[in-house]
Amino acid sequence: MVDLAQAARQEASMETARFLLQIRAVKLNEKEPFTWASGRKSPIYCDNRITLSYPHVRTFIRQEFVKTIERMFGPVDAIAGVATGGIPQGALVAQELGLPFVYVRSEAKNHGMGNQIEGEIESGKSVVVVEDLVSTGKSSLLAVDALRAHGCDVKGMVAVFTYGLETAAKNFEKAKMPLYTLTNYNDLIECAVQLELLKPAELESLRQWRQDPEKWSDLHSR
Repeated sequence: MVDLAQAARQEASMETARFLLQIRAVKLNEKEPFTWASGRKSPIYCDNRITLSYPHVRTFIRQEFVKTIERMFGPVDAIAGVATGGIPQGALVAQELGLPFVYVRSEAKNHGMGNQIEGEIESGKSVVVVEDLVSTGKSSLLAVDALRAHGCDVKGMVAVFTYGLETAAKNFEKAKMPLYTLTNYNDLIECAVQLELLKPAELESLRQWRQDPEKWSDLHSR
């Protein structure tokens, strides 16, 4: 028997991936890898801020976030965005749901009021965190820590895209933090083949990167 809900989620994931590739929010290049801020080489580069420049993509992502939050978490008191990429996405979702919005810095300011959480949210309130991209998850989970320290009940996190790294899975499991993404690395590279942005022969290298990014980077840095 076909699980219609699962089929709809898979279709939405592929549609999200298609949008990200078509507007070049995600770029793939196995032959000329990108250099991340860490210095590591990668065949993929993601900048989901670009989605904000395309109203139809922006609307689709907002609506899928709302569906995911309502399906997985039910009613919540507020939405929190992770600085900086999660701020506009989170604000759009909060507006759609008619909920208060705050955003969380990577660390407290060293001037003014010294805030790490910007905006008003009371201790004890339930919140869902919105992120644009999850790599290792460390920076995303710092926002969760800050909200929990403030006394908030963090129900979970939603993000546009995840690289699906094992490190991230372990970090979210350790933090006991549910994570739901609109699309993921496997669906994205499959969609890239469908759009003829990748050759089937290039898939193996891209899969190897996901399995061991450091080894892949070392091999492609020589």
